[in-house]
Amino acid sequence: MLDMLRPDQYAASLAEVDVDQLKQDGFDTLLVDLDNTLLPWSSSDVPESSRNWVEHAKHLGMRIRILSNTHNPARLGAIAGELGVGSIDRAFKPSKTGFFRAVREAGSEPGKTVVVGDQIITDILGGNRAGMRTILVHPMDSREFIGTRISRLLEKVIFALIHRAGKPGTISRSTQSEKQDTK
Repeated sequence: MLDMLRPDQYAASLAEVDVDQLKQDGFDTLLVDLDNTLLPWSSSDVPESSRNWVEHAKHLGMRIRILSNTHNPARLGAIAGELGVGSIDRAFKPSKTGFFRAVREAGSEPGKTVVVGDQIITDILGGNRAGMRTILVHPMDSREFIGTRISRLLEKVIFALIHRAGKPGTISRSTQSEKQDTK
């Protein structure tokens, strides 16, 4: 069970996810979480760093879908439209259904898809269950939905178990250098 909760990779932020390397590795589709991954929770303003990342990924030919559990399809649709990408609301993550729907709509397959999100219990578990590469990023903001705050308590236990098992996954170069800078 612990393997289903372990991300394949960690990154400090969405902007630190190396899209060029993912493309070289044969991936063609990106499923990106909305709140606290693409932009701060409950915001509609896409940060420049996220906007640049999306534009670069699109330039490389990557198919992008915003995959969210949000119950506000108007907000999600407006953000997706602004970025020129597709979106799936009410994905019911970690259910595989939303992940498979997003991949099908993108015209891809799970083995060529990468999930990027800030939550283990929704994004990482769902992506792993669906057979996709998973990348965990740090949340953009400390403000979160109350249910997410509760999940974060469980995530602390999961992190401890993953690290105790000695299989934490890979860490992006910038995250490694940031950790060394704090020592």
